[in-house]
Amino acid sequence: MEVVGISPSEYLLRELRRRRATAGLTQAQLGERVFCSDSQVSAIETGTKPPTLPYLTAVDKALDTGGYFATLWDELVKGEAAPVWLREWIQIEREATALRWYEHSFVPGLLQTEAYARAVFRAAGTPLAELDQRVAARLERQAVLARDPAPQLFVVLDEMVLRRACGGPYVMGEQVEHLLSCAEQPHIRLQVVPLSAGIYSGLAGTFILADLPDGSRAACVDHQLESQTTGQSDSIARLALAWDVVRDEALPLGQTLDVLKEAAKTWTT
Repeated sequence: MEVVGISPSEYLLRELRRRRATAGLTQAQLGERVFCSDSQVSAIETGTKPPTLPYLTAVDKALDTGGYFATLWDELVKGEAAPVWLREWIQIEREATALRWYEHSFVPGLLQTEAYARAVFRAAGTPLAELDQRVAARLERQAVLARDPAPQLFVVLDEMVLRRACGGPYVMGEQVEHLLSCAEQPHIRLQVVPLSAGIYSGLAGTFILADLPDGSRAACVDHQLESQTTGQSDSIARLALAWDVVRDEALPLGQTLDVLKEAAKTWTT
């Protein structure tokens, strides 16, 4: 996949690093001036944490830039809500012919309702000033499922995703009903690993496999700090085996629909 140039957000991060270095400041020294820890400055400069306008305004003051970073944010960057580490995967997602997605904690982002997505971001501690933007960006990603032709989406969910409250009964009821509707679409295959499966290897972590138009594959693996995108053949092979294992643990479609319907009733009665 050829990438031309850099995004506005990547340009902003490059400028943050460059101007700090030009000023002769370490991350810790800049952090003292903007009332952040050096780890927070590092997270922003490497793209693992999105910058905010108050932070950029504080950096402008600390480096005496005349409002340079606040202007970049207002004119170029603020529409790009996704963290830098996620943008490579979003591009892959847009081009994929098929996606295989395993989740044991949350409903996959491509199948989340607006209320559920908002509850997920709140639970993650997303600042209120960024909440609407992050939710909108997540919902915009779902446009890939309306593409013509749409990618095939294969999803395996742990049943606890349906049972664990996220945003309250109304939010969960709406979300599970949405999953039922999604499961009826011809390009979406949804299966649930039942609680009766007990402990199984898939609980080690969530992942997504993407089939690309050129016949290659890519993968995305989530952990506490960020998502990691890889195209390395050995990693892809290991995740393909992991997919086979979780799919074998999952119920067939008919039984999955029964579980979804039962779960929906528990949240709406």
